[in-house]
Amino acid sequence: MNIPRSDAAQSIHPDRTQAAEPAAEAVLARLAAVIESRKGTDPSSSYVARLLARAPDSVLKKIGEEATETVMAAKDGERERIVAETADLWFHCLVMLAHYGLGPDDVLAELARREGLSGLEEKALRKAIAREGEQA
Repeated sequence: MNIPRSDAAQSIHPDRTQAAEPAAEAVLARLAAVIESRKGTDPSSSYVARLLARAPDSVLKKIGEEATETVMAAKDGERERIVAETADLWFHCLVMLAHYGLGPDDVLAELARREGLSGLEEKALRKAIAREGEQA
């Protein structure tokens, strides 16, 4: 998936061209690999190892904190802070995914599945599937 550069990204890194940027999936895959490599390591050796050792509660708490900080940054309209807080949120979501044996490819596959579906259609489909599950 090639994610176009936003105006915010261009304002933060005006000297970087889109062609010079690594693909979004590659960045996510590298982060996921680093997070995966921290599983089972000494919690005093890294922040991620400490979060994973105390997962899921520690990770879920951090996601809640980072989501709140992201919302606050967005409410303030501070573009650089919005990007920074969203990066923190995404990072902690990657840690959560790793805890549950998932990775960014799982989320990207779900986004690809939804691509082209209207939000209203997708929501109606989820409700229909949930109703079928309740009746089974």
